[in-house]
Amino acid sequence: MEIILKQDIQGLGYKNDTIKVKAGYGRNFLIPNGSAMLANESNKRMTAENIRQVAHKAAKLKQDAEALAAKIGDMTIEIGTKAGESGKIFGAVTAIQVVEILKAKGFDVDRKKVSFKEQPKQLGAYIAILDLHKELKHTITVNVVAE
Repeated sequence: MEIILKQDIQGLGYKNDTIKVKAGYGRNFLIPNGSAMLANESNKRMTAENIRQVAHKAAKLKQDAEALAAKIGDMTIEIGTKAGESGKIFGAVTAIQVVEILKAKGFDVDRKKVSFKEQPKQLGAYIAILDLHKELKHTITVNVVAE
């Protein structure tokens, strides 16, 4: 089943992408929730027109994302957490903690746009991926240290 996404869905695609999904997933979940619409000819034409109208805004958003990525650069942030003697942390290091530290440094990033390559479970360095734009992903290093 071919559908057109109405919003960004992590792991599936971005707004206005035409993708193929299983019929049950599209019919029973994505379309009723308003996250997608059926990819018929009229919806494809309507989406193409919307894309043309939004192209200028998209270029500006990409420039802003590139500027933010350049400002962030090869940043390394530290998150203090409680840990056991073996180095295993209690609880979890989340995207919210990363976003709070970035906000304290003057960078505004949405928490939904932050993910980890490998979920932090021990003390050490981890890579966080910032999904700043559809075509731009930036990585920063997160050091998990004991408090």
